[in-house]
Amino acid sequence: MIGRFLHASVAPLKRHIMARAGPCSCFGPPAGPPENQTLTEIASAAARLTGIHAATICPLTEDFRIDEVALQAHIAHVTQERRIAGLLINGHAGENAQLSSAAMARVVGLVRAVAPAGTFITSGIYSESTQEAARQAQAAGAAGADALLVFPPNGWALGQDVETVVAHHAGVAAETVLPLVVYQAPVGTGPMAYRPETLEALAGLPSVAGVKEGSWEVATYEENWRLLNRTRPGLSVMASGDEHLLTCYLIGTTGSQVSLAAVVPALVCDLFEAAAGGDWERARAVHERLYPLSAAIYRKRSGVTPTARLKACLHILGLIPSARVMPPNRQPEPEELRSLEKLLRALFKSAQKRECDGRIPDRRIFECGQSFVARSKSCFWLSVSSISL
Repeated sequence: MIGRFLHASVAPLKRHIMARAGPCSCFGPPAGPPENQTLTEIASAAARLTGIHAATICPLTEDFRIDEVALQAHIAHVTQERRIAGLLINGHAGENAQLSSAAMARVVGLVRAVAPAGTFITSGIYSESTQEAARQAQAAGAAGADALLVFPPNGWALGQDVETVVAHHAGVAAETVLPLVVYQAPVGTGPMAYRPETLEALAGLPSVAGVKEGSWEVATYEENWRLLNRTRPGLSVMASGDEHLLTCYLIGTTGSQVSLAAVVPALVCDLFEAAAGGDWERARAVHERLYPLSAAIYRKRSGVTPTARLKACLHILGLIPSARVMPPNRQPEPEELRSLEKLLRALFKSAQKRECDGRIPDRRIFECGQSFVARSKSCFWLSVSSISL
């Protein structure tokens, strides 16, 4: 059963890449990897893109700069859970579309400095320009990232084709030594969600080590999972729809890059661990505990983003000093904040009552990763009225 999940390994992917080496593909980029990358490095990255990778947030100061102390404390808290295999930074949860390229590179350096040794760090890159995305890739590599998640330009919501998408990714790959992870957008984003032929072409790029499969629709997830396994054996395909992880795990996955793990890392790891071990009764029980919170964060589509709700949860738990988000994003209304606090209190109470193998596996989700120096000495509940905006 574990092999079904953690199937990514160096040998199958390396053999597949070598089999493709030779003439250029019909889409322009060469079939072999760029000279600055090796087959072994790319395949090794695919093997590391397994298990739970937490997609973290970026705390902000009053003037909307990175709160560096709070960011590093957030990373320390998340990585207290030793089953967290890696981190995704500068993703949607990290407000990459609002951060400058310099700020994104700074995030990478700050995270690398505090993350435990061996933590696999994937940094998102996002730009409407291939050249700027390539510069972001170079900066992320210099700051210590291990892989790059290439987000599609928002302009593609108006339409795109296979050649354009492949050229963008190949252009980034040509300027970096790091392997790439493809971002499969939710089906609700329209043309930004790659069609099967586009996804297959991207999987054919040797620099691609994995796919963050965020279709957010189970039938499409299964279609893409089967396509990618058939097209590129050994490629990491990470189920990343926070609301329906259990269903995706039933189908198969190598792991997940999910922001829910930034709030309740131990519970998300419990879910993956149970599924990977074939303990579906335990997996269903963990899912039932996670579902109300995941639905509250991700289900409602409005001007309040899931990122704002994630930050609100972390602030309610006393794990970040402010729930501030970058404009034009906005904070949840008081009624929604009260609802999130109620859900978190219920989850906390259930954590107090449950034991597994003589311990409470998710209790630490309510413990601070650091003391925030002088800000707090232990985790605490904040009243809704005290949440700073």
